[in-house]
Amino acid sequence: MTKLPDPVPPLPRDHGLSRNLPTSAAFDWLGAGWQDFKNQSGSSLAYGFAVFLVSVAVVGTLRMLSYDYILFPALAGFVVVGPALAIGLYEKSRRLAAGEKVSLSRMLFVRSQSGAQVLFTGVLLALLMLLWMRAAVLLYALFFGIKPFPGLDEVIMTLLSTSSGVGLIIVGTLVGGLFAAFAFAISAFSMPMLLNERTDALTAMGTSMAMVWNNLPVMLTWGAIVVALCGLGLLTGLVGLIVIFPVLGHGTWHAYKAVRRQTHIDEQAREAAAREDYREVVT
Repeated sequence: MTKLPDPVPPLPRDHGLSRNLPTSAAFDWLGAGWQDFKNQSGSSLAYGFAVFLVSVAVVGTLRMLSYDYILFPALAGFVVVGPALAIGLYEKSRRLAAGEKVSLSRMLFVRSQSGAQVLFTGVLLALLMLLWMRAAVLLYALFFGIKPFPGLDEVIMTLLSTSSGVGLIIVGTLVGGLFAAFAFAISAFSMPMLLNERTDALTAMGTSMAMVWNNLPVMLTWGAIVVALCGLGLLTGLVGLIVIFPVLGHGTWHAYKAVRRQTHIDEQAREAAAREDYREVVT
């Protein structure tokens, strides 16, 4: 009698997701991103300049419409949608690694292995950013009531000199931290994965979260680098994003390749073993 193979759990203990990468690997990814930026730098600079223009347009529109009260959460939410905006930079790094020709048009009109799933993921990330912004508005209302926003010139003093302001800073930091952690986990590798592999949006986001969780020390270091450099970009009046955004985009691609490489090999091996077990059963 032919014996059926033993059931295998969806995520076995030897799942291949833990790469045991040192925290210093995050700086290697940043260095690799810088090298990709310098290689045919004109295309990366043009890409970063386009992101800068979009950012200035968003900030200017919010100021013009007197939506100052959502400016801070909108800038923080940039970290959420940033990975979606950087897909052209992933494409450049992918082509450079393959020894292929790179042009700005190829970076702007990317042909993803997953097709429209990239757009779907971008929409989900944008909705998450909007939810984050709405949560920020609700927190402000909980601490200050239905009062007009004091404006950017007075908001810092209001937050630091009142008990309601200090409470909003504490609670807002905690809530924002939860949003930021979740957004980083699902977006860190999902976009590069959709570009490089044929899969769906939810699988890519779930896999990204698993990859981040199982490589937490190095990913926390990488997240700190991203936050620090994005903060530096804001301090320069967004001008720094012209260089910072492309370097981080290229670095994210190298992070994906470093963490995903062995994972993908292990998954292929498990799939091949499952097919072999199936052939033994049917024969």
